[in-house]
Amino acid sequence: MREIDIEMQSENTKTFRTVDPRNALNDLMGKEWMIETKSFIYQKGLGSKHPHAQIERLHPAPYSFQDIGRLILFFTKAGDTVLDPFGGVGSTAKACALNGRFCTSIELSAEWHALSIKRLETEVATGSSQEHTFINADCIPTLKTFDDDVFDFMVTSPPYWAILNKKADHKVKKGRVAHALATTYSDDSRDLGNIARYEDFLNTLVHDVFKECGRVIKEKHYMCIVVSDFRNKSEFISFHSDLIQMLSHIDVGDSCALSLQGVKVLAQNHKSLLPYGYPFAYVENIHHQYILIFRKIKKGKEK
Repeated sequence: MREIDIEMQSENTKTFRTVDPRNALNDLMGKEWMIETKSFIYQKGLGSKHPHAQIERLHPAPYSFQDIGRLILFFTKAGDTVLDPFGGVGSTAKACALNGRFCTSIELSAEWHALSIKRLETEVATGSSQEHTFINADCIPTLKTFDDDVFDFMVTSPPYWAILNKKADHKVKKGRVAHALATTYSDDSRDLGNIARYEDFLNTLVHDVFKECGRVIKEKHYMCIVVSDFRNKSEFISFHSDLIQMLSHIDVGDSCALSLQGVKVLAQNHKSLLPYGYPFAYVENIHHQYILIFRKIKKGKEK
């Protein structure tokens, strides 16, 4: 294997990393690359008591900047641009800031938008938010304003339909209420989490958001979508497989389509078990998410 040394600057020292010169995707060495091709990873977080977890926990459904950082390091090179159409409280932006990438974060809620900027300023460095683009707007019309093929990578975790609005939500919701924390994304009619019918939600998410994300990322580049399956009353909704079926081979313009490259399981081994269904029926404790990995390729090409 042909390899070259690439100089990497840390805070106090210079180190050299051996990276294959043919590697146009990332700055990883061979061993690091291999580890990241596993079909599962364990979710990693700071813990609810950590001082840098206090802004994150204000959001009803945040994801770990550390998990997103792993994806960013694999699917981009230093200095690349990353899009998150559901920016939330800035987990993607923080992961970009810590890893030398530049984020464009779109967030509908003014509250979460403001907190995402505050998060970088307090958890990364003063002035760090100015190196990234934070847009407080509806992602659907905003995505249409972007040119084709401008981003190196897209990663996000979209709303899981209206599950946060369910009145019978269990222990987590009760705990958030007890601590005066938000239990829904917003009450905005444009919020995808407030769409009444699952079919309408899914169609909007696929055709108005992710198809547009496919258009604005560069050819041969990737997009990762972090989702979970869920229950709607007695029905189990396989959200991840519905998205796969609708997004696979979808036309994103310029003779390109999205091609499914893999599905990675993000195991949440820290979550508590709850006695769902006991002692009458099987009801699953859903302790994992899926990372759906798509690539933008020319139609008819598999590589």
